[in-house]
Amino acid sequence: MGKLLLFYLVIFLSNIIQCITGFAGTVLAMPFSIMLVGYATAKPILNVLGLAASIGVLATHYRDVDKREFFKIIVVMGIGIGGGMFISPHITANPDWIHKILGAVVVFFAIYNAILFFKKKDKAPNKILSVLLLVGAGLIHGLFVCGGPLLVTYASGKIKDTKRFRATLSAVWVVLNTIILFADIKDGYFNPQIIPNLTICMALLIVALAVGEKLAKKMSKNVFMIISYFLMFDSGISLFLD
Repeated sequence: MGKLLLFYLVIFLSNIIQCITGFAGTVLAMPFSIMLVGYATAKPILNVLGLAASIGVLATHYRDVDKREFFKIIVVMGIGIGGGMFISPHITANPDWIHKILGAVVVFFAIYNAILFFKKKDKAPNKILSVLLLVGAGLIHGLFVCGGPLLVTYASGKIKDTKRFRATLSAVWVVLNTIILFADIKDGYFNPQIIPNLTICMALLIVALAVGEKLAKKMSKNVFMIISYFLMFDSGISLFLD
């Protein structure tokens, strides 16, 4: 029961940060969630929460979607998503592998994105790097629903307008998270035990987004970004060494 309450707290706090930073929530929540409730519970719940949050954004900003970038991202990330969903059953049977792979990924995200943040680098990547970023984002998203940082790295150099950026990424997550949702249903992740937890987490998501919106108006986004990178690094190391 104690671990479950901590899981709810992680969901609440990570979605506040997600609302403020725009991408860090799932990457921050996944390592802690896996340690607290396991991969089979954490992955489907975080995927549904990400889907719900993206639908909320897209419902009011769908006109701002950059259609050209949206379709490009969907096609290339889709290749990685397929690879991630193919690999997923093979690593699910071994929790140690899940911990070490995700730990390494999260530590990499924390360091790489912190470097970009402090350098304030938003130059568009070249064609080869663009493909690698999107395929990698799809692969990580298919495995852990954590492809956001790599997609943000790609998109920040391609879509300069903030509204178009947010709307386009939300549209991408709606499509890709829906694919993962159907795959999770097919693979039996949704069972009678997970539904009550998902219901509680959805309620926490709504409250967290409301709190995040208020905090975003009063506090520096840069402070939350720095906190997010520090927590990501710490959670990744803890998971990798677990």
